[in-house]
Amino acid sequence: MLKKYNQLLSIIILLSVTYLTFQSQMPTYQKDSGKPETEFSVDRAAKHIQTISQKPHFVSSKAHEEVRLYIIDELKKLGLEVETQEGFVRSEWISLTKAKNILARRKGTQSGKALLLLTHYDSNPHSSLGASDAGSGVGVILEGLRAFLEQNPSQKNDLLILISDAEELGLNGAELFVNKHPWAKNIGLVLNFEARGSGGASYMLIETNGGNQNMIKAFADAKTPFPVSNSLVYSIYKMLPNDTDLTVFREQGNIDGFNFAFIDHHYDYHTVLDSFENLDKNTLAHQGSYLSSLLSYFSEADLSHLKSTQDDVYFNSPLGFFHYPFSWNLPLLIITSILFIALIFWGISHKKIEIKSVLKGFGIYLALLLSAGIIGFYGWQILLKIYPDYQEILHGFTYNGHYYIAAFSLLTLSISLWFYRSKSQSQIVSTSYAVAPFFIWFLINTLVVFKLAGASFFIIPVLFGLIGFGWLIKYEKPPLLALCLVTLPGLMILSPLVQMFPVGLGLKILFVSCVLLVLIFGLMLPFWLRFAHNLKLSRLLLLFSFGFLITAHLHAKFSAEHPKPNSLLYVLDADSGKALWVSYDQKPDAWNKVFLTEKPEEAEPVVKNLTVGNKYNTSFKLSAPAPVKSIALPTVVIEQDTVNPKGRHLTICITPRRKVNRLELFAGNDFKLISIRTNGQDYTLKNNAEGFTDWSNQQILSYYVVDKAPLEIEMVVPKGQRVNLTLLEASYDLFDNEWFTVPLRPEGMIPKPFVLNDAIVIKKSVSF
Repeated sequence: MLKKYNQLLSIIILLSVTYLTFQSQMPTYQKDSGKPETEFSVDRAAKHIQTISQKPHFVSSKAHEEVRLYIIDELKKLGLEVETQEGFVRSEWISLTKAKNILARRKGTQSGKALLLLTHYDSNPHSSLGASDAGSGVGVILEGLRAFLEQNPSQKNDLLILISDAEELGLNGAELFVNKHPWAKNIGLVLNFEARGSGGASYMLIETNGGNQNMIKAFADAKTPFPVSNSLVYSIYKMLPNDTDLTVFREQGNIDGFNFAFIDHHYDYHTVLDSFENLDKNTLAHQGSYLSSLLSYFSEADLSHLKSTQDDVYFNSPLGFFHYPFSWNLPLLIITSILFIALIFWGISHKKIEIKSVLKGFGIYLALLLSAGIIGFYGWQILLKIYPDYQEILHGFTYNGHYYIAAFSLLTLSISLWFYRSKSQSQIVSTSYAVAPFFIWFLINTLVVFKLAGASFFIIPVLFGLIGFGWLIKYEKPPLLALCLVTLPGLMILSPLVQMFPVGLGLKILFVSCVLLVLIFGLMLPFWLRFAHNLKLSRLLLLFSFGFLITAHLHAKFSAEHPKPNSLLYVLDADSGKALWVSYDQKPDAWNKVFLTEKPEEAEPVVKNLTVGNKYNTSFKLSAPAPVKSIALPTVVIEQDTVNPKGRHLTICITPRRKVNRLELFAGNDFKLISIRTNGQDYTLKNNAEGFTDWSNQQILSYYVVDKAPLEIEMVVPKGQRVNLTLLEASYDLFDNEWFTVPLRPEGMIPKPFVLNDAIVIKKSVSF
């Protein structure tokens, strides 16, 4: 009877610790509008966000200007010195626009480095309401500043605020500030507030050209109450092409900083669902907790000594935020390896480990790892076949995605227990089986020490796991609760990663979560082997897995709460005089089939080969004939065409004759370019002897029109080369234009994000 209670109690402990691990990542929101003026209030921050996110406020929209004026007014109410910065800027993303930054400053009592608070105020074109991205950043900074100023009549460091523009277009506003504003030269640290979803814990990510050691120490000293971060994410982040304003500060200004970004509810990202109502107030409280503690700390800290050549390993757990130098990685690996080898020899010498069972254990564990990976990978592929509409969600994370994470996790655990089933299992067999997972973990830790050092905190769960392995050798039946307790550090450190990977990278990464769960299971094998004789738990987990799959199925259909993303554009080919309805969708739906017909053709080459730059490189998939409308075509004027020894010099002015939002310029594969300036902004080209030819999808430029400014291009091409360009002129007015009567989407549908959508497009060839 006691044995049964121990099993039940140990399972309750594991479930409780897992729940605590996730719950402890961020605060729980409670209505706090009545808080003292000196404290950060989520409700007061939310009021700013509600005002900002009433309409899409992308660059060039009327609401964009209204939001800009609102923020300026709120900063002035705080008694800050406010100014704006305007100018054309071309980003490395080939985007060009006129950015309008909002700047504010509160001078410090000393002349050291300044602290900059950073976020952006534009929403993603064209339908996103931008409540989370990045209205949340604006609201948190405005409220955090207000509370700070109430509490602090002065501070040591200059306090700067940049609410940047055109972040969504290519970090243009950040580039304008870093390269052309004098304040940028004295910044010691940046705190950037971002979002890539509408909920979940906010992760801290570091941007630095050097090591993170001094920044991590300062972050720990600031004692943020809910730190969520680890150096594995930091190491991976440094390898990837990053895309926040803070990246510009690091790359072009050598200025270090912290990113604070939440990534859950990814399906809301850049859509009309990024609304005030969908923003998680717990998440907003988490962002506020970061700002409040770090603003107080870094406004008084010496910001001139944050740079370092050394890195720290760091991770969070319910017990706190821990960090130690990279230089400890190899010694910890060696010490743990020696301990593991010593335990194996001890087990063999005491006849508690036998080679035959060890080899069988390797076979079982490797087969389990392979099975978990196959189930996770092909399981998701099968689901895409069953539910093809999932592919319309370009984010790769469906509305019912968390049910799938739970289902695949429980299925993996069920299968893991089934793999180690046994009616009667001796101590020798149990101890021998435990060798394989620990050996695999040592291979992983050896690899990360030399190739991905930020993940070296993986050694901590292994150390605790070896205690259980040692007890398995020493005692015939070590206390189950004791075995349970030594598994808890691994559970607290590693379990959040099971959810983080598919949330962050999409459900196509479910197989990584399945494999990671088997690895965690391996560290806990001394504990789980005590359940090997009883498959009731395995069957129960399998039952719950099916339960989550059924729940996911019940939530698989699109609805008013979880609408279907779709697309429709009108494209007029000015060269051929033909027009098309086009879409990025896999198949037409009840709304756009009126224009695309029941059986549209595959998108014609005239549009399919012109992939307008987007995050997922999505191209047009469907097209159908459309009526030709007498839409005013843009004018293209050649203002200069001369030849000198350097090449053929051209100056071209492209002027829309209607209200448009963007111009896209494409070139053929044979187009060679020596130099180019657009609206006074130089491109940085890597020229070869024949001229620059490395175009992304043949696209030269995305110009986002502000203040009706025409596009002016100065270029130098090789002598004798004929210039053949393709121009796409787009306006986001498919529903408002007098030439069309396109009905609004019915309930249960939203504009597809990340792509040019709901637009009237003119395609025109330009040759000279």
